[in-house]
Amino acid sequence: MPTYEYQCAECKKRLEVLQKMSDEPLKTCPHCKKPKLKRGFGGGIGLSFRGSGFYITDYKEKKEPEKAS
Repeated sequence: MPTYEYQCAECKKRLEVLQKMSDEPLKTCPHCKKPKLKRGFGGGIGLSFRGSGFYITDYKEKKEPEKAS
């Protein structure tokens, strides 16, 4: 989910909100309560890892042990 940055045209306050791309943009400023918010893309987090983790060994090819001749 992208982080959107909103700025109020009335009071000039800025806020960042994590929203789905399909969500309707916010319209009312939580600070001054006027419907003057403008939405843009925020910097936010570029990449978010979730789960048990990512290690260099996760993607290495597994080699079969050499057989003794």
